[in-house]
Amino acid sequence: MTVELVIFDCDGVLVDSEPTSDQILAANLTRHGLPISPHEIHTLFAGGTIHGVGEEATRRGANLSPDWVDTTYAEIFAELRKGVPVIPGVIDLIHALDRAGIKRAIASNGPIAKMEISLNPSGLLTLFQDRIYSGHDHRPKPAPDMLQRIMADMGIAPEHTVMIDDMPAGFNAARAAGVRCFGYVADGDPARIGDTGAEPVTSMAQIAQALQL
Repeated sequence: MTVELVIFDCDGVLVDSEPTSDQILAANLTRHGLPISPHEIHTLFAGGTIHGVGEEATRRGANLSPDWVDTTYAEIFAELRKGVPVIPGVIDLIHALDRAGIKRAIASNGPIAKMEISLNPSGLLTLFQDRIYSGHDHRPKPAPDMLQRIMADMGIAPEHTVMIDDMPAGFNAARAAGVRCFGYVADGDPARIGDTGAEPVTSMAQIAQALQL
């Protein structure tokens, strides 16, 4: 297999913004009548969308206002602007892809505005400029739409494309798109990969080695 394109998820693969979002959502929903911990937020909603969080929280008894999605995003954005950690080794992997002439893009269920905020301080935003795709503009993962759109825009076939994700939604999107997928499980627990067909890795260096970079 000759790799010509690598598609990255954003949260949990490029930057570690999920703990921040989990803490804010837990405190927010608790204020709105649904006591819940950051761990429960992550277990229930990681890899999904804020719209999906709101729908499920309402079903579970939260009393959310019509503008809850917008106000919650504003709350999350304000905290992300303070900076979030970059996933270890990911910038080295990107530079290795550049040296090999391999294209790259982002496919995230989050909004473009959130990615701009979380990626900008580290310079990652510049490295992916004009190659960022959002589940707010396309059907979100686990649908394969974003991956298919990226491949079509770049003129690259699924058999020459690789996805890096950390959540089942991404693993299943890759499988539906016919794309090889690395499941980044930094904690070393491959349980969430399940039967999705993703290949578990615990470091970006493992991906570089697997791609012979």
